[in-house]
Amino acid sequence: MLRRVARQGRRTEYLFGRAGRILCDVRAQDPVAYRAATAADADAVAALHADSWRRHYRGAYADAYLDGDVVTDRRRVWTARLAAASDDARTIVAESAGRVIGFVHVVFDDHPTWGALLDNLHVTFERKRQGIGARLMVRAGRAVAEARPGSLLYLWVLEQNSAAQAFYESLDGRCVERDQVDPPGGDPTRLAGTPWKLRYVWTDPAALSRLEE
Repeated sequence: MLRRVARQGRRTEYLFGRAGRILCDVRAQDPVAYRAATAADADAVAALHADSWRRHYRGAYADAYLDGDVVTDRRRVWTARLAAASDDARTIVAESAGRVIGFVHVVFDDHPTWGALLDNLHVTFERKRQGIGARLMVRAGRAVAEARPGSLLYLWVLEQNSAAQAFYESLDGRCVERDQVDPPGGDPTRLAGTPWKLRYVWTDPAALSRLEE
């Protein structure tokens, strides 16, 4: 839920999660718009994706892969994903001052039990903890509820990423499973050892919209 709170003589917007926990301080910044991604966003999304991996996936992905031309690898993936519209997936970007500062990608009907896969959720480093990730989650849940009523929503998060786990739990995500991480692009040399991942599930994706009520 988004509401304004007076603190130390100023009124600030805070985004609240479960049990009234403050998810973020929505500081005064350039306004953020949310829209469907287009093919023209491929380069920006790829660059953001690569930067996020380099910051948060080190220790799970091999340094040689992260320090190599991961931008080109991600550009190839996103150029293909965004080249043609698909009823089976949805990509939403957050944009501020003409720049992509976050995105979420959802694949519908990905799993017979767990439903839609939230495959990617990334926010540019300097705009973290400003509610952008939570609002992208809201829009992902809404997209699933509208396109596939009754579907569940799930994602995988690295076991080493405790901050992301806390974020998903604050949004009522429930951890249901642990498994080994799949190597990016199916190449096992891109992994560092044998990292693990956790599956988080939302049984009612539409309920995420209540954060903005």
